Amino acid sequence: MYLALEIMESLLEKIFLISADVRYVAIYVRGKLISSERPDLRNASSSESDKYEELIVNPTLLKLVTQRGNIDCGGAQFVIIRYGSFYEFVMPFLDGHVSVGIQLTGDPVAVGSSVQALAKEYSS
Repeated sequence: MYLALEIMESLLEKIFLISADVRYVAIYVRGKLISSERPDLRNASSSESDKYEELIVNPTLLKLVTQRGNIDCGGAQFVIIRYGSFYEFVMPFLDGHVSVGIQLTGDPVAVGSSVQALAKEYSS
């Protein structure tokens, strides 16, 4: 499915509205990466580091987890990473993924469930 840049940006903006605990959002689909973070973040990663996480690390993690999940676990819906300063929720989306940084005070499973519901609206 083709996803226009305007639609990707709309999804990104709606994810920020899920919770004040959402600190960062990235969407990577068919070689297009868009991302944004809340202004005045404490303990923010560098934008260059974030870019490589979205282009290399997250797609690789999803591939590994999905392939393992498909063997005998019923698939894989998402990955949650607990970094020192935040959680990272990563889920497959179309031909790529959605990645959401979440404050440590937030609930990554609850935020992730809302992200999944929104993403489903955009992939139908």
